[in-house]
Amino acid sequence: MPKITYVAADGAETTVDVAVGLTIMDGSVRNNVPGIVAECGGGCSCATCHVHIDRQWREHFAEPTDEETELLEFADDYCDDSRLSCQLVVSDACDGMRVRIPDSEN
Repeated sequence: MPKITYVAADGAETTVDVAVGLTIMDGSVRNNVPGIVAECGGGCSCATCHVHIDRQWREHFAEPTDEETELLEFADDYCDDSRLSCQLVVSDACDGMRVRIPDSEN
């Protein structure tokens, strides 16, 4: 299983195994990683699973949909590296990936 490291806004890191086919959000929720709320349960309708991913990992995921992009534009700490973790499906190529969880208190 790919290992994904979640980096909280305070710098705390949590590394978990996430099964191929699950999303980055699923990995967080199933392992009680703090910071990803996932209010809509992965329905791409709330942006409470907002993360930042480094450019080197972008090629491993589908391009964001218009719906995802619109939600992200209203998220706290939005930047070019922003994605909704519910839309990022894990593959074997994701092993070693690090995702940063923005500070939702901004």
